[in-house]
Amino acid sequence: MSSPWWVYMVRSRSGKLYTGISTDPERRFREHCGEGGRGARFFRGDPPEAIVYRETAENRSEASQREAVIKKMKRSAKDSLILQVNAAFPEV
Repeated sequence: MSSPWWVYMVRSRSGKLYTGISTDPERRFREHCGEGGRGARFFRGDPPEAIVYRETAENRSEASQREAVIKKMKRSAKDSLILQVNAAFPEV
């Protein structure tokens, strides 16, 4: 069985939100922070602060499609999504 894919959002120090996909969001966050790999260009000059949202996807295709939907959302909709998930799962 393959690893599940995740869609995740990271908040930068300035409060901007980055949306991405990975099979391991925690590892990817560490890479964004500069540990052991390349982080996203998005974080140059505005470092990542925390993973604020995660959701699973069955495969890479589904994760990519969901990532595209989230990226097109207005900031208020993204904030609502984060609040809903964090209310249900405070450890996220």
